[in-house]
Amino acid sequence: MSENVLRKSAEELYQDELNALIANETNPIPEGWKMSPKSVLTYITGGKCGNMEITPKYIGNRRLVEVAIATLVTDRALLLIGEPGTAKSWLSEHLAAAINGDSSKVVQGTAGTTEEQIRYSWNYAMLISKGPSMDALVKSPVYNAMESGTIARFEEISRCASEVQDSLISILSEKRISVAELGVEVPAKKGFCVIATANTRDKGVNSMSAALKRRFNIIVLPVPNNAKMEMDIIKRRVGQLSSSLTLGSNIPDDKIVEKVVTVFRELRNGKTEDGKQKLKTTSGVLSTAEAISLLTNSMALAGSFGTGAVTAEDLAASLQGAIVKDEENDKIAWTEYLENVMKKRGSEWGDLYKACKELNK
Repeated sequence: MSENVLRKSAEELYQDELNALIANETNPIPEGWKMSPKSVLTYITGGKCGNMEITPKYIGNRRLVEVAIATLVTDRALLLIGEPGTAKSWLSEHLAAAINGDSSKVVQGTAGTTEEQIRYSWNYAMLISKGPSMDALVKSPVYNAMESGTIARFEEISRCASEVQDSLISILSEKRISVAELGVEVPAKKGFCVIATANTRDKGVNSMSAALKRRFNIIVLPVPNNAKMEMDIIKRRVGQLSSSLTLGSNIPDDKIVEKVVTVFRELRNGKTEDGKQKLKTTSGVLSTAEAISLLTNSMALAGSFGTGAVTAEDLAASLQGAIVKDEENDKIAWTEYLENVMKKRGSEWGDLYKACKELNK
C-alpha cells in the first residue's frame, strides 16, 4: 500500500502489532479468526506482546469490549449504539481488523441505501447479454463476508429505511442468502458475523424493528465519564492524526486540551464541572470526535497562518465553528457561557475569552 494515502485502514496502520499478536499466539483461535479473543482484547485495549507495546485503540470500559468480543465468538450479530462521537465506528473497524485482518467489508447506511447493497445486485450489461449467471452477480459486502466466513460492518443502520433494515433479518436468522434468479442458496461459513452501529440521536429517523433488534446483542458505548479519560482519548487521536497529516504545527499542550474538554463537557452537560452553575446547552452534540477535529483544525490554522504553536485566536476560531451552528440559540448559549463562566476564570482563560468574544460579536 502506498504511503501517499489520506487514511490507512486499521489493519494497515497497525500491521506490526497485529503480526506480533498473531506470531505470539498461545490461546485457542475460533474458526475463521486470525487470533484468540484474548489477543483481540489486547489489541483493542492495549498491553504487551513479547517486547512490543500494543497501543490502546479504545479507551473506555474494558468489560464492554470483552462483551463485544464474546458476542462475535457466537453466531449473534453485534450492535454498537451511543451518542455521535463515542467511537462506535472506530471500535467496529478495529474489531474486524483484529479478528479477520480485513475491515473493508462495509455497508454505509444512508437514506438512499437499498436492499441490493445488503444482498446482491447485477451487472446489467452481462445480465442482458447472457442472462442471469454467477458471473453477472454483483456481491454485497455482506454476501462476501458470508462466503469467506468473515465480519461485515453495517455503519449507521438506523439511517436506512425500515424495509431495507429488515432485509437483514433472514440473513441473521438463517445465515444464508437466497439468489432466487439462479435458484441457489449461499450458506454462511463459520466466522461470519455482522457488526452494526447506530446513533442514539437517530432514534426518530428509522427505528429498528423489534424483530431485527432481537438478532443483535446490543452494547451501548457511553460518553467518556470523566475529563481525564476524554483528554487521554483526544491527545492520543490528535497525535495520530498529526503524524499522518502535514499540519506544520506543534501538538497542543495539556492546558489547551483541558480547556477544550472543559468547554465541551460543560456545554454538553448543561452545568459547570463543579456542578455549581447551570448552563444553556447548544444544539450540537459536542462529542469527543468533534473535539479532536477542533484541535486538528486549530493546528492547521497555526501551521498555515501562524508560528506553528496553537494560540488563543486559533482555538477560538475552531470553537466558534464547533459550538455556534446555524441557530440563534447557540449564539445566545455561547455568549452567556463566555460572560458568566469563562470570563470569571481569571487570567489563565483571559486570552481565550477575549478571542472568543471578538469572534462572537
